[in-house]
Amino acid sequence: MEFSAQQIAALLKGTVVGNPEIKVGNFSKIEEGKAGTLTFLANPKYEHYIYNTKASIVLVNKDFVPTAPIQATLIQVENAYAALAMLLNLMEQHQTKQLSGIDSTAFIAPTASVGEKCYIGHFSYIGEQAKVGENSQIYPQVFIGSHVVIGKNCILYPHVTIYDGCVIGDNCILHAGSVIGADGFGFAPEGEVYKKIPQLGNVIIEDNVEIGANTTIDRAVFGSTVIHQGVKLDNLVQIAHNVEVGENTVMAAQVGIAGSTHIGKHCMFGGQVGLAGHIKIADHVTFGAQSGVISDIKEPATLLGAPAMQAKAFMRSSAIFNKLPDMYRNLGNLQREIENLQRELGDLQREMRGIKDVNP
Repeated sequence: MEFSAQQIAALLKGTVVGNPEIKVGNFSKIEEGKAGTLTFLANPKYEHYIYNTKASIVLVNKDFVPTAPIQATLIQVENAYAALAMLLNLMEQHQTKQLSGIDSTAFIAPTASVGEKCYIGHFSYIGEQAKVGENSQIYPQVFIGSHVVIGKNCILYPHVTIYDGCVIGDNCILHAGSVIGADGFGFAPEGEVYKKIPQLGNVIIEDNVEIGANTTIDRAVFGSTVIHQGVKLDNLVQIAHNVEVGENTVMAAQVGIAGSTHIGKHCMFGGQVGLAGHIKIADHVTFGAQSGVISDIKEPATLLGAPAMQAKAFMRSSAIFNKLPDMYRNLGNLQREIENLQRELGDLQREMRGIKDVNP
């Protein structure tokens, strides 16, 4: 199916610059653009591609000002990246077949309830007194424990595991292999061995949360580990017991959050960020990749490094770090020069005392 630039602009409430009748039927990267495709420009680092791209239509921000002629038709919008996301969602809805029905190989406990228009795939398991909300899709080989509650319009991809007593809100997506409600890492030392501390709480995931493949969220010792609404977690993220993640916070792959840490709203975590336990993070804090955080962050900030520090301070420190070998060598040279001067001064002082002794 093809759409004209004018049709797309009307949908996005954008403005056409160029041929309003040109049509596209697919998407492409701006650097690999082909005729008949739509692409976008949101990051200024990619601007040079727009002047040579073969894509027919390019979404751009309203404040974009070209510095050379552009062959493609432009659609100016408030936010090119958000506009692209909207178009991709519409295409996904058009192309994705809505699954429904309960497969004969699935097990559903007699006391469990499954809402209308749900899909329960091959060999999935739904435990005693569990509840699955209407229009949710449970893909093959998903495990849903006893007393679990899953909201409406959720998608659980293959091999998702949800332990007993956990709660999932509406409109959540859990990707393959994610584990919700496994025991937190709680052990008490007794002499030379460690004794397991029972983990009696659960995990609560609020509405509109998306959890990446093989991400794990541990149940609380008591109470709940809480993921608030709108949170987006990438693949291979680890959330420990009794952690609280504020709404609309996003985490890239391999982030690790230690136990009982509280994270504010609208925070952003780059890949492999690590947070120590029992600390508090304010709203609107951004952590660069591989940051290590060991203490409270009490106000909005952009942090880098381990231990994490203000981004500008980290960049200055990094510039110095690269010069450390030369600085160390120069320091050694200065130290030797000082030692030589001290020896010469000592010799001079002894010589002056000798002269004084000869001529009292």
